[in-house]
Formats: sequence, structure tokens, C-alpha cells
Amino acid sequence: MMRFASLGSGSEGNGLVVEAGRSRVLLDCGFSITETVRRLQRLGLQPDGLDALLVTHEHDDHVGGVARFARKFGIPVYLSHGTHAASANGSAVFSEVVIIDSHTPFAVGDIEMFPYPVPHDAREPTQFVFSDGKSRLGVLTDAGSSTPHIEAMLSGLDALVIECNHDRDMLAGSAYPERLKARIGGRLGHLDNGQASQIVAGIDTQRLQHVIAAHLSQKNNHPDLAAGALASSLNCAPDWIGVASQVDGFAWRMLA
Repeated sequence: MMRFASLGSGSEGNGLVVEAGRSRVLLDCGFSITETVRRLQRLGLQPDGLDALLVTHEHDDHVGGVARFARKFGIPVYLSHGTHAASANGSAVFSEVVIIDSHTPFAVGDIEMFPYPVPHDAREPTQFVFSDGKSRLGVLTDAGSSTPHIEAMLSGLDALVIECNHDRDMLAGSAYPERLKARIGGRLGHLDNGQASQIVAGIDTQRLQHVIAAHLSQKNNHPDLAAGALASSLNCAPDWIGVASQVDGFAWRMLA
């Protein structure tokens, strides 16, 4: 059986735990060592229970705590060549590095990872689908637009964690500088609620047990807007959609 939970999701730090069988991996770590340990303990976990730390890309809210946490607890770090080269301007020192290819599956114990590239303003950003051989969890947390390959990777999942970063109208009317608005809303920026909804509408969702809206902007979005957008594509009630928060992430979700 597979289960997954979030340590927190947003521009101030990200982390997602995936567990299957006797194996457990952490996807991204944008928190300090102390904060990461505290958030793991909230889920009933200890750092020595992690088998690997995966990194999606080099932005600080995803990689900021990786090097120190991995060194302290001796956890191997899996990431693309570009992400490794770009992390902390190439100065980050990890305890053990495994370079992955964004098109080649690999396994850590009982969990198989299927990486895939995404359009984002990073060196070699990679998102992941996780499987225990029976169930599949797809994660898409930082991308500015969709591609046919993304939609193929996210079709037929049992659970989906998908970025709903901003509401387009809220971003347009915000006090953000125009250059920042253009970056966030651009092809290599972040998915808005409508884009996330369109992705969901274009994939096979028949097996979905859980859908979580993630990486919401605290200034340019609202949980009700994100949940409503995804619910409209799934023809379900908005309260069936989970929403990952910056402070609490979300609690364990089981895949039957």
C-alpha cells in the first residue's frame, strides 16, 4: 500500500513524503533542518526513516534545506545533472549524489520513480510519478505550461498533486511588479487555476482517489478558487479536492 503526505507547500518551502512497503522518500526540502524534523515528526516520522531525498529543481523553496539535511542524516540525493550544477550556484555539497535522467525510471527500495521534464525557469527541472507496482501518484508542482508528455505521464493515476499557483485575475491586479507578474504567468513560470483545470480535463482520471491542489500563492490565490477550478474538470464537489497549505501541508493520504 502507498501513502503520501506534505510537509508544506508554497513559496516559503516544499516537501512531500511518499511511502510504500518498507521504503520512504522525501521529494524536495525547502525548510531548515529543525523545521524539517519538526514537520516529519508531525507525520510520525524521523529523519533516519528516509531512504532518499529527490529534488525537482534548484529554486530555494525546493532545494534550500537539502544539502544540510542530507549531510546531517546521511541521505542520498537524487537529482538531474542540471539541478545539481545549479543548486546553490554549484556549491551545494550533498552527502551522496545520484544523477538521474529526466526520462529514465529508477527505483529506491519498494518505490519506483518515473521522472519527466517540465517547462519551468530552472536549469533542468524534473517532476515525478511514483509507483509501488499497483498504485501511481503523480506530482506536478512547478511548471508554467503543459505539454503532451506531461499529460501522458499524468494519465491513469490513482492520486494527483498538482500546482494551482495563482488566480490569473488576482495576479494581474496585485501589487507585484510587472516583470514578476510576467515571470509567474509566463510559459516557464507557474500554473494558474485555469491551466491546472485544463490539464486535469485532458487526462484519464477514472482511477483517481485523491486530487490535491498545491503550491498556492498566499497573495494571489485562495483555496476555494483552486478547489473549484479542479472540481469543475472532475465534475465533483469542491470539498472533495484537497488543498496543500504552506503551514500544514496535508496529512497522510492512503491509496487502496
